[in-house]
Amino acid sequence: MEQFIVSARKYRPATFASVVGQKHITSTLKNAIERNQLAHAYLFCGPRGVGKTTCARIFAKAINCLSPNGAEACNECDSCRTFNEGRSLNIHELDAASNNSVEDIRALIEQVRIIPQVGHYSVFIIDEVHMLSQAAFNAFLKTLEEPPQHAIFILATTEKHKIIPTILSRCQIYDFNRIRVEDAVEYLKYIASSEGVTADDESLSLIAQKADGGMRDALSMFDKAVSFCGTTLQYKAVAATLNVLDYDTYFTVVDYLRAGDYINALLVFDNVLSRGFSGQLFMSGLSQHMRDLLVTKSNAEALTEFTGSLLSRYREQGAQCDTELLFGAISLLAAADGAIRAASSQRLLVELTLMKIAELSKKKTLTPTTL
Repeated sequence: MEQFIVSARKYRPATFASVVGQKHITSTLKNAIERNQLAHAYLFCGPRGVGKTTCARIFAKAINCLSPNGAEACNECDSCRTFNEGRSLNIHELDAASNNSVEDIRALIEQVRIIPQVGHYSVFIIDEVHMLSQAAFNAFLKTLEEPPQHAIFILATTEKHKIIPTILSRCQIYDFNRIRVEDAVEYLKYIASSEGVTADDESLSLIAQKADGGMRDALSMFDKAVSFCGTTLQYKAVAATLNVLDYDTYFTVVDYLRAGDYINALLVFDNVLSRGFSGQLFMSGLSQHMRDLLVTKSNAEALTEFTGSLLSRYREQGAQCDTELLFGAISLLAAADGAIRAASSQRLLVELTLMKIAELSKKKTLTPTTL
């Protein structure tokens, strides 16, 4: 039986062109390689799972390639082959989370002195560099400022604010962005196609939004969804797998509230509670849904992160909702969200808020009378 490899490893980008959502980073690094303007120290910053270590490895491989194709590695020379097989002596990785002492940095400094046997540079990738102790940072300063010509340091961190200014001043700093939902969806489509998995746009959008900008998190959720659903990902099953409320719940509630039917809205909320979701989660999701309807209605779709058929549903329901009703509903939900932690009965607070929104809708539809 073939061994299973998680998607985050199996589809880890191996070239600058395949990196998702970080074109401003990859373009700069490629230009530096092509112009032979390499700094001696780089600092890659950004949220988890956005490609910091991946870009560091691609960069290290490319600058050591003996027959590069522009700025991309050839994957055929001795340097590339040893890297692909995990036995390169030119690229050294250190996890600063578990190797953060002065002794660890001194051992690293000893390695820096060794001239590379194949390729041009010895590249030292230090992950989670903010975890180094103060003494370790101080021991590292001189080597980081004036390393041998063959040494290049790439530091990666999720918490740039914890790194001392003297380290920051010695590095070229690259800030990685969160992966946009549309970029994540496109990459998930590519992986689903490669794996023979059929998935609708809503399922992939839900995974991408739940990942909150992290491609690695999105791929982990994709694997989990495939394990549960098989080769066909359907939106409701994916939502159940990820333990999130599906969009249909919010679309249905808004339809009832827009019609002033608070009884059916309360029944939907009761069903949400019976499925194990909290009232606060429901109210927060409904508030976000109302906000998305408002910006979609205002033709500000760039402020949302929806694609395909899901965006069409938001357009359709947004067109049916009154702008003042949406403003009022968002205000009521925001006020309730601030009070829910201190409420003696969270359920009653949410139900009262739903009834107020329904009543607000009724007032919008009443015909004015002459006094």
